[in-house]
Amino acid sequence: MSWDDYFAADAGAAEAQGRGKKRTVTVGWTVRFAHGNAIWSPPNPFGRTDPKAASAKSVQVCPAAIDFDRRHFVIPCPVDINLSFGRNAQGQLQLQDADAEKSAMRPQGRANLFMLQPQNEWRHPERPILQFTAPYVFVTDEPCWIVQSAPYLHWFPEPRPGVQMGGRYPIHIWPRPLAWGFEWYDLSKPLKLKRGEPWFYVSFETENPSAHVRLVEQEMTQELETYLDSIIDVSNYVNKTYGLFGEAQRRRPNTLLKPKG
Repeated sequence: MSWDDYFAADAGAAEAQGRGKKRTVTVGWTVRFAHGNAIWSPPNPFGRTDPKAASAKSVQVCPAAIDFDRRHFVIPCPVDINLSFGRNAQGQLQLQDADAEKSAMRPQGRANLFMLQPQNEWRHPERPILQFTAPYVFVTDEPCWIVQSAPYLHWFPEPRPGVQMGGRYPIHIWPRPLAWGFEWYDLSKPLKLKRGEPWFYVSFETENPSAHVRLVEQEMTQELETYLDSIIDVSNYVNKTYGLFGEAQRRRPNTLLKPKG
């Protein structure tokens, strides 16, 4: 058997299914935001628009590369924003909208969407951390971890002036809304985000490594609303929130996943 045949047959999935592990895991997504929900677009499966492969050995037909790509979902950026840093009369850094009066966003909109973290919470004294609201909630009733990462499969003509901060946590226990954290390395360059462009990726880890995730729109049920209220913002009161997973799992309803429709 060739390596292509091995991947195509998904041999590991058959073995895992025999041990009772599912080949498909359903994950629900929804948005929990107070105002303007229309700006948040659905997650999209990652896809390529490459020309047809000229050779049977081209990377476009590599099973490992194809499987890797299709496990990513793209979260589109909700707004157009052009941010930069300046200094006030006291020489202190200030985050500002570089488009000023021409900005597509009003000050209140900016205040609702992002904030500059206090300097004592930065990882480095010269690298500010910007935290952006990304109110996507992912939930499932199967053991499943979400992985949030930068859009590294896309090419940007103008690279972002820092690095996105990634994250990983179990959405079957802790389906809290996401956030987009950005560590700004080069303060001489602006951070330009465009509505609809790839903002970040999510992918999923399941009990069966060969399983694929089916993403569906989730209904915001009363059970999910109540459960979210019990875990959101707990970091304001305690450190090491991973230590709360056991208590959260004890309080969790048996079923939270409910696809719309």
